[in-house]
Amino acid sequence: MRSAILALCLLCACASRLHAQTPYYQGKQIKVIVGFTTGGFYDRWARLLSRHMPKYIPGHPAFVVQNMPGAGSVIAANYVYSVAKPDGLTIGLPSNAIYLDQLIGRAEVKYDVRKFAWIGSPVSEPMIFYVRSDSPFKTIQDVRNTKEPAKCGSTGTVSSDYILARLLEETLPPTKITTVLGYPGGAEIDLAVEKGEVTCRGMTASPFFGREPFLSWQKKNFVRVLFFTGSKRDQRLPDVPTLYEIFDREKVPEERRRVAEVILAAEDFGRPIVAGPGSAAEHVKLLRHAFDQAMKDPELLAEAQKQRMDVDPESGENLEKLVAKTMQQPADVVARVKKILGN
Repeated sequence: MRSAILALCLLCACASRLHAQTPYYQGKQIKVIVGFTTGGFYDRWARLLSRHMPKYIPGHPAFVVQNMPGAGSVIAANYVYSVAKPDGLTIGLPSNAIYLDQLIGRAEVKYDVRKFAWIGSPVSEPMIFYVRSDSPFKTIQDVRNTKEPAKCGSTGTVSSDYILARLLEETLPPTKITTVLGYPGGAEIDLAVEKGEVTCRGMTASPFFGREPFLSWQKKNFVRVLFFTGSKRDQRLPDVPTLYEIFDREKVPEERRRVAEVILAAEDFGRPIVAGPGSAAEHVKLLRHAFDQAMKDPELLAEAQKQRMDVDPESGENLEKLVAKTMQQPADVVARVKKILGN
């Protein structure tokens, strides 16, 4: 009898140790929520990382990408923040400018960017502003002086399209741009440009050099880039001035430049990956480690190069610091940002 009891205890102890050694993510599935439609670079990065991050997570969970477009990704951000369970099984790729909607107090926002768990970003994203070549706009000066405002497409109020249009109006008066809101994704705006529904768009630079229709457009000279928001000119657009060169030439006042810096901080967030508030520290650590390792993976880098995707990763820890810095703005700066981006 005593031997049987001892054997049973040993069996239970072994089972307990086996259970304790089973990785949390084993047999589980991680849902990846993308705030935009398929085909764009947010979607591309989600799918590329979903193929490689599982290698570096104990238990090797499956990653499943789900597109949840709408309101410039505010719908997706709200979902990850307040609907999905904070169990480490849902991460999101929202717009890099979701902090702006919160900063100016939009009613649709149900999240606090300071409480997201920031996993990382695979690339920084300066922006460009392009127009159809058959439009009357040859330079940004033409956009400023036109009697008929340029008409640009936009997915929502935190999208690059909308942000750049409002920023130009504030920093380079008397610029006026008509923004057509509500496109579900960049691909739909591209189609609208081809159809002539809109004639211009502000967008992150990497897709312009990495996917159709832009590759064909450049060969056909279908569109013209008027400026680039990076700190220095892009070698792929050597004749295109930076926005800061334009600011210098037009003698834009310092207070307007400060507001521009807050708005253009979206570039540094790149293609951010987040988990919901309350996510366990150990889950966040595992996800951050998997992201960091995936961004060094030769297979991922080879795929990114093949797909013409720029790679310039930022860690979750640094994104967390960037969020704190960006959200701590003087009242006068916030007021000016509200003026620019408010409806």
